[in-house]
This record gives sequence, structure tokens and C-alpha cells, in this order.
Amino acid sequence: MTKLAIHTLKPSKGSRHTAKKRGRGNASGHGNYSGHGGKGQTARSGGSRGLKLKGFKRLLQSAPKLRGFTSIATRPTEVSLSDLEKNFAANEVVNVKTLLEKNMIGHSAKMAKVLSTGKLTKKLTVEGLKITARAKEAIEKAGGEVK
Repeated sequence: MTKLAIHTLKPSKGSRHTAKKRGRGNASGHGNYSGHGGKGQTARSGGSRGLKLKGFKRLLQSAPKLRGFTSIATRPTEVSLSDLEKNFAANEVVNVKTLLEKNMIGHSAKMAKVLSTGKLTKKLTVEGLKITARAKEAIEKAGGEVK
């Protein structure tokens, strides 16, 4: 096997295509009409462009208007009370680390928010997470605490 060096590097097979050489005689396979077919508008230079644009205008008009501002701030991953009920035992601590360990949030998630969807009967301690008012109320009602 050859040693990897700058002069031995080659493009991977199939990644580079050679351009079809047209108008170089019939033996080349692209002679006579050079891939343009017979006579008419499309055989002429610049003849294949304007026809496409008419239909393209309607497509442009029907496309949604992308306006305004999109925030680059990361949004918290949502976790419901029913998810906590299913995945955590009583007296456990719920934070970003434990949610990651139980695969309840993605590995790239920086923050999670607890929503009040579902019921919670276990006593849990929630630390360092965003939380809705109703979810906080439900956790405290079950005997847990929010830090």
C-alpha cells in the first residue's frame, strides 16, 4: 500500500465526471447536432431559456414568503409530567444530566422545560430546569420540590 502524501491523493471513483466533448465529428458520438436534436428554437443558441421562465414565475409566486426574523437561540426540549412519572422513581433528582442518562432529551440539548401534561404522583426534586406554573404546582402537590 502506498504512503499517504499530497502527490498520491486521488478523487474517489465516480466523484469526477468528464465533460462531453460535442461537435467533434460523428465518431465521437456527439457530432452533427451536438446533442441539440433537429431544427427550431431549442437548437439555436439561447433558445432553451425563456420557455422555462414563464412557468417558473407562477411557482415563485406560490412559494411561501420567507420574511421576518428567526431567532438562533436554542429552545428548551419539552418534557411532560407523564414522562417524569414513567421514567423516574420516587425521591429521584430530575435535571439535565439525569434526563440525558434516561434518553429523554437529545445529547445536544442544553436546556429542558417541564410541561404540565399528564399526572404526577411521585415525589421528585427538579433542579435547574425551566418549568411552567401548573407543572410546579403539580410537583409540589405530589410532595416534591423545585429548585
